[in-house]
Amino acid sequence: MTNPPLPLGAPAGFITIHRGELVAVAIVGVVLGLIALLWPDATLLTVAVLFGTYLVVSGLFRITLAFVAPFASTGLRWLSGVLGVLIAAAGVYCLVNPGRSLIVLAFIIGFGWIAEGLIDIVAGLQGVTVPLWVALLSGIVSVVAGTITLTLPRLAVTTFLVIGAIMLIAVSVTTLLTLPRRSTIASR
Repeated sequence: MTNPPLPLGAPAGFITIHRGELVAVAIVGVVLGLIALLWPDATLLTVAVLFGTYLVVSGLFRITLAFVAPFASTGLRWLSGVLGVLIAAAGVYCLVNPGRSLIVLAFIIGFGWIAEGLIDIVAGLQGVTVPLWVALLSGIVSVVAGTITLTLPRLAVTTFLVIGAIMLIAVSVTTLLTLPRRSTIASR
């Protein structure tokens, strides 16, 4: 197996440091992927808490922006402030009820997929997307996926987690397998 070419002009020390960073990130990716597979409930709870925290911080940012934005109109300031309060309140709800926040997230994804599927079907029937069978297939798959997600939200969220964890492990292992060899770096 041949090594991929190293970037021209890049000093060996830089590549060695970059290689070390890639190894560290890949190992962390494998570990996080395994944690998600071995303890899905704890991982989902962590995701829910992080999601809630993000919403609180995002809401507070919008509220602050409503008061300090130098060139925003009064209407834009009010909109930003009201949205900020709603987003922060949703974040607090997610933090108080993390399990339910995941179900809400699944519903949002499900409704989004159904809407996207219906749009694809209509676009295909109107000739906007060609060939027609691709638009119909895409639309039907999206509507089915959305319906399953709405019908079985807990299973959907767990499935997203498992697939994401497997992909994280696969990408991390692939990164480790495609690193430049140390002997190649040393010979530069």
